[in-house]
Amino acid sequence: MLGYLPESAPLYHDMLVFDYLHFVAAIRGVEPARRLERIRSLAELCGITEVMHQSIGSLSKGYKQRVGLAHAMMTDPEVLILDEPTSGLDPNQIVEIRQIIKRIGREKTVIFSTHILSEAEATCDRVAIIHRGRIVADSTTAELKERLGGRSRIRISLDQADPDAVAHELGTVPGVARLERLEHDGPMVRIGIDCLPAADPRPELYRRIKQTGWVLLDFHLETQSLEAVFRELTKET
Repeated sequence: MLGYLPESAPLYHDMLVFDYLHFVAAIRGVEPARRLERIRSLAELCGITEVMHQSIGSLSKGYKQRVGLAHAMMTDPEVLILDEPTSGLDPNQIVEIRQIIKRIGREKTVIFSTHILSEAEATCDRVAIIHRGRIVADSTTAELKERLGGRSRIRISLDQADPDAVAHELGTVPGVARLERLEHDGPMVRIGIDCLPAADPRPELYRRIKQTGWVLLDFHLETQSLEAVFRELTKET
C-alpha cells in the first residue's frame, strides 16, 4: 500500500541501475515472471531508461532521485510518500522530478514534505501546513489565500512623476489599503499598493495615471504567495 522515498535515496552505489532494481523487485516480492516488465515500466515512468546499465554511483543526484522513485514505486503502492524530493537538485532537475511526480499523481496519492513552498504551490493539489506538531491549515492553495483575505499587491513604476503627487492621487483610490514608496530615483518612482480584501482597484488606478503626464513603465498584480500565508499561520503570538 505504501511507497517511501527519504530525502537521501538509500541506494547501493556500486550496483548497476538495472541490477539494483531487479534486486529490489526480488526482495519486495514481485513475481519473477513480472519483474522485467515492471522494471521496464518504471524505467520509462521515471526517465531512467538510458542509464539502466550505468553504476548508481556515477549518476547525478537528479538521476539518483529517479532511481529512488522507481524503488519506491516497485510494488505499485496506492500511496507514495516523499521527503524533500527536490532537495539539492538544480533547476532543470527540479522541473523533471516535478513532472514525474505529477504523472504519478494522476493515478496515485502522493504525499511529500518540503520547505520550498513555491514547489508545493506548483506541484500539489492540496497543502497542509504544520506548526509545532499541529496542523494549522489543510486546503488548496487558492482556498488558503482566500481564507486569509485574498490580499494582493499591485506594483507600479512611473517616470516623470513626483512621489508626493503619486501618493496623493493614487492613495485615495477606492480599494487601496496602503501605498508604499519602494524606490525614488529622480523622476522615476516605484510604488507598491496593498489592496483591500477582494478589491481590484486596477481600472481606477490606470484611469488616474492616464489623466496625468506620468509615463507608465510597469503595472502588475501580485497575488499573496504561499510563503506569506505560511508566515501568517505560523507567526508567534
